[in-house]
Amino acid sequence: MCKPKETNFTNLIDVMMYFSDNATCKEYLHKMRWSNGIVCPHCDNDDKIYTMKNNYKCGKCRKPFSVTKGTIFENSAIPLQKWFAAVWLITSHKKGISSLQLHRDLGITQKSAWFLLQRIRYAVRTKSFNAPLTNIVEMDETYVGGKNKNRHSDKKVVLSQGRSAKDKTPVFGLVERNGRVVAMRVRNTQRATVMPIIHKSVSKDARLMTDEASIYSNLSSVYDHETVNHGNGNYVVGACHTNTIEGFWSLLKRGIIGIYHNVSEKHLDAYIDEFEYRYNTKDMACIDRFSNMLSLSESRLTYNQLTT
Repeated sequence: MCKPKETNFTNLIDVMMYFSDNATCKEYLHKMRWSNGIVCPHCDNDDKIYTMKNNYKCGKCRKPFSVTKGTIFENSAIPLQKWFAAVWLITSHKKGISSLQLHRDLGITQKSAWFLLQRIRYAVRTKSFNAPLTNIVEMDETYVGGKNKNRHSDKKVVLSQGRSAKDKTPVFGLVERNGRVVAMRVRNTQRATVMPIIHKSVSKDARLMTDEASIYSNLSSVYDHETVNHGNGNYVVGACHTNTIEGFWSLLKRGIIGIYHNVSEKHLDAYIDEFEYRYNTKDMACIDRFSNMLSLSESRLTYNQLTT
């Protein structure tokens, strides 16, 4: 396969003009997926791969395959040009793009647009970073859900406050200053739930910054731990603060409120993964983030898996 021509697009128009046909899209995807050589998606064989007219054939398992086999693009009736445009939009928009907006922009149904976006989020999740956080690490919990004052009188929740889990979904997050963030939906914000996450996600030599919540009270036995007491109106004490993780919560919530409007508890993790990916690649140029996203496309998610 010939090498793709030089790319230097910086906006959606450039993307649509560059990927003007299916062949160009497949050529670019080949470059992102198999930069070190073609690998059979059926048996992981990288030896004796035969090039056929429109696809490839493995010399070991003898099965044919294309460049989209085993990726989020497999068996999709949506042209790759529209897929690539969607990848560009979801990776370059700081707060994401809704399926309703995407279906209007790309001329596909809202159902197809939603499934397309969920496949992209799934690819990001299955290729998440695994290295532990180091240096200074901030952590905090938040709650995602509607406010009582915005509900009809017959749908108000009794004794519901801002951090009540009665009608909201708890989310726990950790962020390395000047580094990456790790966030996830949790059952609750009790110590037994969050401590295993902390031990798995944070290096033992890290310096931890939290608020005064009691769930963090025994961290000092393992980590260098500092707290800032928000209840007393203190938000920054020297180098100790949790402003970085709270900034990420702000991005997440403003995106949900302003772009998606409503996210079910079942799919909340997928949206968190989307915001986490954009935050962790924020220092990349748009074209580099776009190419990186395509390199992570080796995952498969069916509609039945998503909706059952």
